[in-house]
Amino acid sequence: MAKAMKQALFGTSGIRGVVNVDVTPMLALNVGLAVATHTGSGDVAVGRDTRTSGPMLERALVSGLLAGGSAVRRLGLTPTPALAFLTRELKADAGIMVTASHNPPEYNGFKLFQGDSMAYSEEQQDRIEEVIRGGLYRRSPWQGIGKVTDADEAHRYLEFVEGAVKLRRRWRVVLDPGCGATCHTAPAVFQALGCEVTAINAQPDGLFPGRSPLPEGEALEPLCRAVRAVHADLGFAYDGDGDRVSVVDEMGEPVPFDRALAAFAAHVVEGSGGGTVVTHVEASMCLERAVEPRGGRVVRTRVGDVSVAAAVREHGAVFGGEPCGAWIHPRHHLCPDGVLSSVLLLGALEEEDKSLSSLISEVPSYPILRATVACPDGAKSKVMEGLEGSASSLFSGVKERLTVDGLRLTLEDGWILVRPSGTEPVVRLTVEADTTEEVKRLMDRGVKWVKKEVKEVTG
Repeated sequence: MAKAMKQALFGTSGIRGVVNVDVTPMLALNVGLAVATHTGSGDVAVGRDTRTSGPMLERALVSGLLAGGSAVRRLGLTPTPALAFLTRELKADAGIMVTASHNPPEYNGFKLFQGDSMAYSEEQQDRIEEVIRGGLYRRSPWQGIGKVTDADEAHRYLEFVEGAVKLRRRWRVVLDPGCGATCHTAPAVFQALGCEVTAINAQPDGLFPGRSPLPEGEALEPLCRAVRAVHADLGFAYDGDGDRVSVVDEMGEPVPFDRALAAFAAHVVEGSGGGTVVTHVEASMCLERAVEPRGGRVVRTRVGDVSVAAAVREHGAVFGGEPCGAWIHPRHHLCPDGVLSSVLLLGALEEEDKSLSSLISEVPSYPILRATVACPDGAKSKVMEGLEGSASSLFSGVKERLTVDGLRLTLEDGWILVRPSGTEPVVRLTVEADTTEEVKRLMDRGVKWVKKEVKEVTG
């Protein structure tokens, strides 16, 4: 909550907004100049996704970097995880991806990465905002202006992903890059691994004519139909910049994000002989139920891949991810990576000798309810303070209490999460429990609890 109020530019995953309204060439230039200032005119790798505004913003961003004395490696059209990986491989001081990820085509933005492939921390984001807000730029003299090099380094990322797994089977897969940044990368990787590949929406197009860049719900229907039509073993769909993956099983049915995350996490933990898995506060308790019997433990963070990645590194985790298809594989690198996740999932299926539906069936499914309660923005802090103070008197048998992102109470047979929205005048509630009756009971109690607190604060 504090982060959302303090920072004006950065959200849970970089800077994002409507082009020429929130995200302008001037902002792009200032971000570039701020990163050059922050890194001391360091080397910076730059990539972009397929959005039509990408070239415009990329040029402005590069101009700012050059004005700050940075040497720029311009990678062109590339997935976000490839940009993060190549930032490390090229020994750059930072990487910047021009993307709005899964947002509609009128959006664009910037994701910033450290030299080790991990996203900028909240502290680093704070520093970038301070530089921009205060105009604290370090501009180079004319003889110190940076230089830009167009670098064709895609082969390095392809070889890296191809080397992450050895497949024995000739898998029949359907890929749906959604006209986004993985259009060339994903088919090339799976073909190199010996798979029989059918690709749809595999032409780069920043208008995303085939489907939404967010691979959920109706956007997965073309992939589901294609999997059934060619009798594929499974299908993968990627978001606009390729750091997320959605999975469709051999029957052409979408796999729920939470259960896919839990099934793969359990496989990694078992293969590692235990270990820590990181996810955020909204993820299903099926993750604990799948991981703990195999000797693992779950650490929960605030929502956002930046927070998950930081906790993965802090706890030496064997795996981390969000239930949106953003999975982090620390043995390989620290950026969520959709294509890498796909090939590692194929490897897991081979090791387990199971179909995808069989693997997922081992993960329990629990009912989840979500609701909102109206709350003025100015009252949110006091409301949350009141809820934290009254929680113990309302809910008995609390096994764990987390305040890293709102208030999350783990109970004997479920959990409840209360979080203030960063974009709307509401407080959000999420509840999960073992049974439908219990989840309804918990939600009813939770909504009354929050409404009572809002009324006491606002009068």
